[in-house]
Amino acid sequence: MINSKIARIFYQISEYLLMKDVAFKPQAYERAARLVESMEEDLEEIYKKGGVKALMEIEGIGQSMAEKIEEFIKTGRIKEYEKLKKECPVDLEALTAIEGIGPKMIKVLYEKLRVKTLKDMEKAAKAHKVQKLPRFGPKVEENILTGIEFAKGAHGRFLLGFILPLVRKIEKRLKDLDFVSEAIAAGSVRRMKETVGDIDILVVSNKPPKVMDFFCAMPEVEKIYAKGVTKSSVRLDLGLDADVRVVPCESFGAALQYFTGNKDHNIVLRKIAQDKKLKLNEYGVFRGKKRMRKAGIHVHPVRPRMSNGAGSAHANEKKIAGKTEEEVYKILGLEWMEPELRENTGEIEVAQKGKLPNLVKYGDIKGDLQMHSEWSDGVHSIKEMAETAKELGHKYIAITDHTGELRIAGGMDERTILKYFAEIDKVDKALKGIRILKGLETNIRKDGTIDISDKVLAKADIVLASVHSNFKMGREEMTKRICKAMENPHVDIISHPTARVIQGRPGYEVDFDELFECVKKTGTVLEINSYPDRLDLSDVNIKRAIEAGIKLSIGTDSHSKNQLHNIELGIAQARRGWATRKDIINSMSYNELIDFLDKHKKQ
Repeated sequence: MINSKIARIFYQISEYLLMKDVAFKPQAYERAARLVESMEEDLEEIYKKGGVKALMEIEGIGQSMAEKIEEFIKTGRIKEYEKLKKECPVDLEALTAIEGIGPKMIKVLYEKLRVKTLKDMEKAAKAHKVQKLPRFGPKVEENILTGIEFAKGAHGRFLLGFILPLVRKIEKRLKDLDFVSEAIAAGSVRRMKETVGDIDILVVSNKPPKVMDFFCAMPEVEKIYAKGVTKSSVRLDLGLDADVRVVPCESFGAALQYFTGNKDHNIVLRKIAQDKKLKLNEYGVFRGKKRMRKAGIHVHPVRPRMSNGAGSAHANEKKIAGKTEEEVYKILGLEWMEPELRENTGEIEVAQKGKLPNLVKYGDIKGDLQMHSEWSDGVHSIKEMAETAKELGHKYIAITDHTGELRIAGGMDERTILKYFAEIDKVDKALKGIRILKGLETNIRKDGTIDISDKVLAKADIVLASVHSNFKMGREEMTKRICKAMENPHVDIISHPTARVIQGRPGYEVDFDELFECVKKTGTVLEINSYPDRLDLSDVNIKRAIEAGIKLSIGTDSHSKNQLHNIELGIAQARRGWATRKDIINSMSYNELIDFLDKHKKQ
């Protein structure tokens, strides 16, 4: 699918045009990029069916954008993009990934210091050349070096939300083959970790060579590293590596457990097995015959083999588990653990006691409590967002467009907000089968006040408050800032509570112990923002919040109807943080949620 490539180019054209101070067009390209990136339909397939006309039928894609998509499909290039790159030949993607570095700063760095790459920037900053530039200074230079180190730590990993649609597609293709009975992605994908290094797919099939042929011939395969009888390794066009392994049915559970990981979790399991005089590996759980005879167990001299003929045990060992994960864990004296928990953060010890939490299920969430429409910086109308949410099975949503001072995101003034509320009420009344809450995502000013008057906030059903600026405040000052915002009785939820951007910037400093006390005192909710590069709160902080008795919400922060499916990422993050259904307010029914919000406002 070429959507990601076109979206990447559109994002970069937007950045280049910002460098040149071009009006309006940068925003148009960014909106088009966001739309294309979130689409499930392949643009190339749409074009094949109806050409430019079919592309223009996509809401948000005009003639100019459609023609550029056509140009890329036909030639693999977009002339305007190539021209802009020649004018300023920099690694725009790498440089803009540094927190605080925007297009105009990159232009200055290129013109004055010939900075083209991350390496060039690091060299210039370490030589203290950056701080000598007008409007840069020592603090900017220090922040650049910090940002570069942060970016290095993210190298080679991909956002889960970015690669998950492709993984699901590959899984389905394999499952649909007549000669495949099971296909599932293991590793960090199955654990729903926020970033993924590579993809591991396990398959059960009676025709391994055919699986290898099919896998290596997929259109997304850019390079084949190795192609064997039961295992193949490739590079996908998204830039990450993928392995497929065919395993025998009788070892599938053991293989799935082993390749799901994580490594530390598996090390502890192997130690438990050793303490029980057992051997655990990807082929199964084994016990020596002598020990089994002492236990009165009769064994047959069968040597288990993998489908490629490789032996998995010595002749004096007998496989006693391996077909399912459940039997592997059971024979080790453990409850089966949800994949999202397997990080060696206490889950094994709790499983030994039989006290694992009943995690929130993917079907438990009844609504989405953060999204944006065309009233601020979203792509689609309120009605379109609601209709898509209804198709996904939601019973309610909150439309939470930006307010006042966040001008870059189309923040609404108070007069516009009242018209916006009227539109939400109109759509809510007309659309059956789903309820729409009148929401706002407000800004927490530096002094902790909210950028919209209480008079207007009182008219909203639900109010989110967010830090969108001044991220470098000290820990104590930032904590006081957020606590003051929570003291406003109209503020229901603190959204993306640390403002982190995965692979972009670390979260701001905040004292969570004090923050949790403020949350409990005011009855405020903390959000799990499920936008792919946020997933904020982190799994670690979710677990801390739950232990402190804090209520949580999940919001996709969608800016397009095509992003609403990201609710899955937020639920996964909640599960990784050991959250149960009762911990998440949008597991409530609509009436229960309204009662909860009303009680909070009266608190």
